[in-house]
Amino acid sequence: MEFSNSLLHWYLQNKRDLPWRNTSHPYPIWLSEIMLQQTRVAQGLPYFLSFMDAFPTVFDLAKADEEQVLKLWQGLGYYSRARNMHKTAQIIAFDLNGNFPNNYNDLLKLKGIGEYTAAAIASFAFNEVVPVVDGNVYRVLARYFNVETDIASSSARKEFTALAKELILNDNPAQFNQAIMEFGALQCVPKNPNCEICIFNSSCAALQKKKVAELPIKLKKTKVTNKYFNYLIFLDDSETTLINKRTEKGIWHNLYEFPVIETENEIDFDVLSKLVHENYSDLKIKDISIYNENQIIHKLSHQKLHINFYKVEVSNKLMNGISLNSLRNYPFPIVIYNFIEKYSI
Repeated sequence: MEFSNSLLHWYLQNKRDLPWRNTSHPYPIWLSEIMLQQTRVAQGLPYFLSFMDAFPTVFDLAKADEEQVLKLWQGLGYYSRARNMHKTAQIIAFDLNGNFPNNYNDLLKLKGIGEYTAAAIASFAFNEVVPVVDGNVYRVLARYFNVETDIASSSARKEFTALAKELILNDNPAQFNQAIMEFGALQCVPKNPNCEICIFNSSCAALQKKKVAELPIKLKKTKVTNKYFNYLIFLDDSETTLINKRTEKGIWHNLYEFPVIETENEIDFDVLSKLVHENYSDLKIKDISIYNENQIIHKLSHQKLHINFYKVEVSNKLMNGISLNSLRNYPFPIVIYNFIEKYSI
């Protein structure tokens, strides 16, 4: 109990003023939690404000077109979060009359809501006594109690949740959960935390055993695959170009992109030119040139994308082409959007 009370006292003195903390309404709380999954607060906050401005209620979000949702989400990454969020908004608005489930177990049934997000909404919006366990909480508990369980293991969540449950304040679960997450985000940070000013520097087991840098333990490494994307920006005499919607399941599902030649290995200009002429012989290609001097590297959680953009000028008028001026109206992966902006396409 001393740990929990000290933590709460620290939180009230050090907490950041964030808009979703000034309400107990489940809609903005849910929105913020989905956005902050694998995303820093500084990056997520502008998106949260934009979404709240565009979709003040769950009904507004539910009625929105998916392309509008994806366009606003552009740059935040992990786009499946946005698609799931949109579908869940429709269920809440149209099937549940705008009422969020008011408990952890029912929240878990919604698309895109896992154990962490369900616990966060249940405690922050409905004051349910359920611990929230995220990366920050793993780190604080692992260090304070010297827990050497691999946080990537299947048993970790159960063990850390049980530990957090022993510490949670039954009369104020929401504030306790906010406090321990904030402590991990601001004080007990992953690298080089300032333990000298920490409120727990006389009771933290990791500090006493000089194991702060070692904890928490995470052994499983994510295997990263390399992919090579060669994007083709076709241009006819009318300054129109071609884009496609990615309909197959994957990281950029339902986002737009230029026609692409994907390869398993890097290819040189001559090979690329030959492939373009073979695959698009009907367009009467006049010239091919590369935009970017250096290959663009775009890192994702499981993939490393090696990207080049090529200008492909054609004699024939492009069927289903769109004007260059209208490109910015479409939701693109951020790496393509940045290319459009940089080269004023």
